[in-house]
Amino acid sequence: YSLDGIRRERAATEKYLADLRKIDVRKLSTQNSVDYRILREQLESRLYAIDNLREHEWNPLVYNPGNAIFALVARAFAPLGERLMSVKGRLAGLPAVVAAAKTNLKNPPRVHTETAIIQNKGNIALITTELEPFITRAPELRAELAPVQAAAKSALEDYGRFLEKELLPRSTGDFRIGDAKFRRKLAYALSSDLSKEEIMRRARADLQTTQEEMYQTSLLLHRKFFPGETDAAKLADRKGVIKTVLAKLAEQRPTNESIVPRAKDTLRETTEFVRNKNLVTVPGEPLNIIVMPEFQRGVAVAYCDSAGPLEKNGETFYAISPTPADWKPERVESFFREYNDYMLQDLTIHEAMPGHYLQLMHSNKFRAPTLVRAVFGSGTFVEGWAVYAEQVMAEHGYGGAEVKMQQLKMRLRLIINAMLDQSIHTAGMTEREAMRLMMEEGFQEEGEAAGKWRRACLSSSQLSTYYVGSLEVGDIRRAYEAKHGRQSDMKHMHDQMLSFGSPAPKYVKELMGL
Repeated sequence: YSLDGIRRERAATEKYLADLRKIDVRKLSTQNSVDYRILREQLESRLYAIDNLREHEWNPLVYNPGNAIFALVARAFAPLGERLMSVKGRLAGLPAVVAAAKTNLKNPPRVHTETAIIQNKGNIALITTELEPFITRAPELRAELAPVQAAAKSALEDYGRFLEKELLPRSTGDFRIGDAKFRRKLAYALSSDLSKEEIMRRARADLQTTQEEMYQTSLLLHRKFFPGETDAAKLADRKGVIKTVLAKLAEQRPTNESIVPRAKDTLRETTEFVRNKNLVTVPGEPLNIIVMPEFQRGVAVAYCDSAGPLEKNGETFYAISPTPADWKPERVESFFREYNDYMLQDLTIHEAMPGHYLQLMHSNKFRAPTLVRAVFGSGTFVEGWAVYAEQVMAEHGYGGAEVKMQQLKMRLRLIINAMLDQSIHTAGMTEREAMRLMMEEGFQEEGEAAGKWRRACLSSSQLSTYYVGSLEVGDIRRAYEAKHGRQSDMKHMHDQMLSFGSPAPKYVKELMGL
């Protein structure tokens, strides 16, 4: 993270890229040609990030050390003593990371500094309270770890004071990265041939189509929930009917205490459904549903943290974030109205079965001549598959019309994600405009919409991967059915689609010969 370290990284990246360009790609096999193109894109992307995005100067979140420490204790990939000695090494390096952050950061956007302050408190808890159970199991290392723990805690406390007293007052930067930077970053993030303008055109059209499908589904549920309601004028009010049905569905919702147990029940149900319907091969690697660690909160409500591609029998975590302690009761209720029992089922499909967890376990089984695909997975394919998994489960009737409504609502969300992504960063969309789009056109609860606004301010290009990925994974299925027939073996198609690692959809399509 030091300026010298960044310069050395840039020089090494430039050298790797120059060496790569000496290779005659025409002489490579299809598998190696794909890896060559992925590696070239990644190196070019990193150079662009160092030279043009320069996040080390304005994004304090890049200095968050939490994952580097948590990853060592979260999974038993080696004996505990070995992992704790690695923790010791990383804790010893933490003061230097803090020093680099204090030197490099200039005037970040306020939202980035505010989030860093929250996450830094989580990091202090991580290296003290949350490490304690692991150290208790290896008491012979306590004396060796104590000095570096104390130094790391002191460094983070100093960093917290710096963030609050020095950086926050000068955090006047604009979180909008602008059209030119967004366009380039989007191209690298998506690895797609779709332009920014084409993405917006298709998103607007799909918004209308999905709203209509949602209305037709809501009519079925409206008759079920309100059999005595026959007022034609009310039933013709599309948004009114949708909102009424969603409000009814939201009555069945979890709490901070019950959301993880309910997610575990849903995981068992979705796994059984996938097996019974023979949709795709179910992996045997373990999956644990956990409460999201404090240092990771503040950006997304859930995530799938998979075992690495080189790990053997590693665990995968499906993490769910409870509501922050400082939220008012009304906002907590709004959050759980959004993540009601039916939405939790769709979320579990996306994050776990047959979404991220299943796809990434298939990906880890792939063995190529190089490690390129193991290191550089495509977010477009990973997210595209997870969205496609929601669609497949709904197609086959999982959860009935109730879960279908939430799947369509999630589709509206990802369409709007892509619209927000470019509208905020390139067209000056305001918070009020964004909230109206999410709540009026996407039927989102205020709590979810507020969190998404924050996430869209904290990131750029990643929110587009869901929609673009869903388009391109859907294109793979259509191309496969055009070649092999609509009655072709779905399990075989899905297993083949997942057999190449996690390259961008355009490469999966090429490798499938479509």
